Amino acid sequence: MSWMRALFVLLFLVLSGAGGVISQLHAAPARWSEGKAQEWYAAQPWLVGANFMPADAINQLEMWQAESFDPAEIDKELGWAEGLGMNTMRVFLHDQLWQQDGPGFQKRIDTFLTIAAKHHIKPMFVLFDSCWDPDFYLGPQRPPIPGVHNSGWVQSPGAKALEDAAEYPRLKAFVQGVVGAFANDERILAWDLWNEPDNEGGGDYKKREPKNKEELVAKLMPQVFAWAREEHPVQPLTSPLWKGPRWDEEGGLNAVERTQIEESDVISFHNYGWPEDFAQRVHELEKYHRPLICTEYMARPMGSTFDTILPLAKQLHVAAINWGFVQGKSQTYIPWDSWKRPYVEEQPPVWFHDVLYPDGRPYREREAEVLREETGRGTGRTGTLVVSASR
Repeated sequence: MSWMRALFVLLFLVLSGAGGVISQLHAAPARWSEGKAQEWYAAQPWLVGANFMPADAINQLEMWQAESFDPAEIDKELGWAEGLGMNTMRVFLHDQLWQQDGPGFQKRIDTFLTIAAKHHIKPMFVLFDSCWDPDFYLGPQRPPIPGVHNSGWVQSPGAKALEDAAEYPRLKAFVQGVVGAFANDERILAWDLWNEPDNEGGGDYKKREPKNKEELVAKLMPQVFAWAREEHPVQPLTSPLWKGPRWDEEGGLNAVERTQIEESDVISFHNYGWPEDFAQRVHELEKYHRPLICTEYMARPMGSTFDTILPLAKQLHVAAINWGFVQGKSQTYIPWDSWKRPYVEEQPPVWFHDVLYPDGRPYREREAEVLREETGRGTGRTGTLVVSASR
């Protein structure tokens, strides 16, 4: 009987071990180690691009809905981006698009990725966003408000869903549906799970926001990271830091910022300040020993320009993605202060964001030269203008 007892014990141990292995396989993976994150970053070229919204779309819904999705416009504009030496784009999605038509939305994302790959561009997709209008509707979108910056941009998930925990299963379906569909797609650079999550909306929208928005976001955001990780994506996850006096421990991080730092595989951030401020922010974030991606910069009147920031970002080994690409319905060439004083009878003295005119000509030819010089890429072809890639 002793040998039977020994056999039983051995069998029990084997099965218990197998069960543990199976359990580990089904468990959500942990955040990437510092080593894995650095290894991923080392395998990338220097990443330079723009936040991308086609000129004929006012917001995420108009860009992606079946009736207004425009592959020809996307192909043209990404061709211009390739000509400037850009190799990535930050592109916003929306949870309502998945609820409206999940299979169709997935197909359109695949179409976008095919076009981007044709131009050697690997996009970063943004799932949620707390900026601008917290209320939205599907279908045809309203026209831009004359003279106003980003007048039609909408939040995701928006105020109502943020306040109602009963909406969480729907939001989880969106996150896991999109990330799961493309979890192994090498055409995607990364997933930005939530843009400026504790932003109070901007413009005149603060009055329509939940008064405890930061608390609500702090509750939901860790779940969003967990939902995405459960799909085992090969791409890194991130969410950008964007405000606060400092981003190191001495700065007194709030709950949202702490989640962003502790859950992001690679650290992303926004900075629209002078080069000295940009460098200071980078040095604060270097303490976390992870790759750094600046996913928003370049506001000319505020001191953030291609001429000053791009060379600095390259020197500091920071990826650089500016806001805005082609002047269009988003009107982000107009300054933020246009929400209080619309530029109706006069144009801004200098463009705030954006790089190209609607026909592809650079707003400033010197900026196009800087992009091609710093990246060492680009054909010199943007719109109807053809210039040499060398000086």
